[in-house]
Amino acid sequence: MTLATDHTAQRPIRRSAFRRRIGRWFYIWKRRWQWWTGKTKWATQRYAPLEEEVTTHHTPLLRTLKQVDMYLQENKKTNLRLAAEKICGVLIQPGETFSFWYLVGRPAARKGYLEGLVLENGHIGKDIGGGLCQMGNLIYWMALHTPLTVTERWRHSYDVFPDENRRLPFGSGATLAYNYIDLQLRNDTLQTYQLFIWLTDTDLHGAFYSPAPSPYRYEVFESHHFIRHEPWGGYSRHNAIARRVYDVASGTLLREEPVTQNHALMMYEPFLEGG
Repeated sequence: MTLATDHTAQRPIRRSAFRRRIGRWFYIWKRRWQWWTGKTKWATQRYAPLEEEVTTHHTPLLRTLKQVDMYLQENKKTNLRLAAEKICGVLIQPGETFSFWYLVGRPAARKGYLEGLVLENGHIGKDIGGGLCQMGNLIYWMALHTPLTVTERWRHSYDVFPDENRRLPFGSGATLAYNYIDLQLRNDTLQTYQLFIWLTDTDLHGAFYSPAPSPYRYEVFESHHFIRHEPWGGYSRHNAIARRVYDVASGTLLREEPVTQNHALMMYEPFLEGG
């Protein structure tokens, strides 16, 4: 998989709050119209856990972040729990598509959602329902370890925090914003898959299940990683994500598949001296 090294990250465009509000309104209603008039079969049915675990993952709920109030992360736990209640146990049957926002709906204060951490227009802020991107990251990473087809995923436009304690490759997550920046997974197989999301005191957990053991094992990896100093003064970060597909029975490598490319503006100094 080759990465376009001539990709130049543009200087961030600062749009007015009014223009951003109008743009969000337009795209929200455009997506709702697609929901109402489209022919996509959305996954909505929920069921008790299927027999076989396909993949599982978990991420810590709280991180100490510079200049970020911890109460926003405490609120995030409430937001994640409310969203998990709408998703947990959903079946993605053959021919159906999982949509995060179709199931979760708009995160509003009247539903119990609280202020959480958000990234908007290149700035860290707070908004009702903030923090749900952690669930998008989790589901996307797990989906890459299944045969499900990712039909919609939006990469993070900004690399917000340094790699301290990072366990997964840069760019292996998925950002979310109601409802036009969505995460969607289509089941093009003949087997049903089921998604479970739950919280413990310390972690956000997820798992995919199916009625029968998966014949494949997936290894997701990063390549072509580089950081560049842009002509306008900022830094950008780039890489490619791919995966290896193995036959479980024999352990044989069947193929390598490109997954995505990532191009993000960095919000921190990339070349720091070691402490």
